[in-house]
Amino acid sequence: MALTISKRCMAIAPSVTLAIDTKAKEMKAQGIDVIGFGVGEPDFDTPEYICEAAKKAIDAGMTRYTPVAGTMALRKAIAAKLKKDNGLDYDPTQIIASNGAKQSLYNALAAILDPGDEVIIPAPAWVSYPEMVGMVDGVPVLVEGEEKNGFLPTIEQLRAAVTPRTKAIILNSPNNPTGNVCPKKLLEQIAALAVEKQLYVISDEIYEKLIYDGNVHISIASLGEEIKKQTIVVNGVSKSYAMTGWRIGYAAGPIDVIKAMTRFQSHATSNPNSIAQAAAATALENGEKQIAAMVAEFSVRRDMMFELINGIRGLSVVKPEGAFYALMNISGVIGKKYNGRVIDGSGAFSEMLLESFKVAVTPGKAFGSDCHVRLSYATSRENIKEGLKRIADFVSALTD
Repeated sequence: MALTISKRCMAIAPSVTLAIDTKAKEMKAQGIDVIGFGVGEPDFDTPEYICEAAKKAIDAGMTRYTPVAGTMALRKAIAAKLKKDNGLDYDPTQIIASNGAKQSLYNALAAILDPGDEVIIPAPAWVSYPEMVGMVDGVPVLVEGEEKNGFLPTIEQLRAAVTPRTKAIILNSPNNPTGNVCPKKLLEQIAALAVEKQLYVISDEIYEKLIYDGNVHISIASLGEEIKKQTIVVNGVSKSYAMTGWRIGYAAGPIDVIKAMTRFQSHATSNPNSIAQAAAATALENGEKQIAAMVAEFSVRRDMMFELINGIRGLSVVKPEGAFYALMNISGVIGKKYNGRVIDGSGAFSEMLLESFKVAVTPGKAFGSDCHVRLSYATSRENIKEGLKRIADFVSALTD
């Protein structure tokens, strides 16, 4: 038999967000002055109290295997958090900790999908959702929301996307890449649709604490017992506690789903890092002051980015309500040229901007919208000012 790569892996597209960040970091390593708006992680250090918890765990010898689903201490801390923040009652047996929320999402899809099962994904959407669905032989069905509606699809659009093969809906609020927050009315409509059609809901709530202007995060699982029985809540410590490298995510849901996810994880990776679990448990029990300070700074940066983008002719952006991303509309410059090269979409815009003006943004095509690019404001105010100045210079240099 030929030594070939599997069709499954050959069909997987690399993460555009990570690719852009990697290229920007390579350029910086070469001494090039690059402003990076591509990264999807807080630029704050992990709070000291969390680091101290990790040191204590090492000193206490917590360096061995833990239960596959995570330590009881961590799962109890997660259960307490879900009760306090989201009004959700889960027994620790209904919770699994994984190597980041990304693994929790993949585990969930692997646990519920059979080949050919469809998953509805409101778009623009995080680049990994469709890829993960495909990786377990499912079929992603993107339902695109209009920018004038905050990129949110209508319930009529979602209902029209349901077929006999539909197995689940993925929700992400606050959303990456748009920063929108799903309102309660739409969540109630989605819950009713899911219950009616007997669909799972995978609710990615990783950005729930990064929210602005009095907006409120509501977990769809909190809207009633029926929808809770069909919902897999996914969250983690990466974004809210500036712990992206610690790789602790978690899921809570129906006991049969969590057991299936645990069986899957037992063979894929076993337990997540034992030291990081101890640190995550401490993070979930504290940290509100540190989160509030981070949110306050993100809010200032968001306002700055919003004003600067909307001051550039040909570009615009809807004000994000949460997370730390802005989805910039570039439709006003599509068709224009730079040094004779035509901007025919978000890929060309991003490439030219990085190559010639040393600013890294993420092409919106990867998220399902080729007339947008994503910018992260998880960077300093100085970088935001300088980066948007360079973008303005780039746009000014374009010709018809």
